[in-house]
Amino acid sequence: MKKLSLVLVVAAVLVGCNKTPEPVQSVDWYKEHKAEREAMLAKCKANPGELALTPNCVNAQAAKEAIAFGTQSGIKTTAPTFKKKGE
Repeated sequence: MKKLSLVLVVAAVLVGCNKTPEPVQSVDWYKEHKAEREAMLAKCKANPGELALTPNCVNAQAAKEAIAFGTQSGIKTTAPTFKKKGE
């Protein structure tokens, strides 16, 4: 019985190690790639228990919110520049 348990544990580890991790994209990347952003958001929504806090889901959601905030408010999302005194 112990041998069977050990074999199952080793098999589970090997199967888990064979998964190739997907590359992590930045918020800016998701802002520029609408189709990929929407696909990632759909994937995250379909499996929130496993994916909601993964970097790609967090970044895709942040990009969606940044785009929505910028278009709804009319406010620039870039930092303002200030002139020094005497310029």
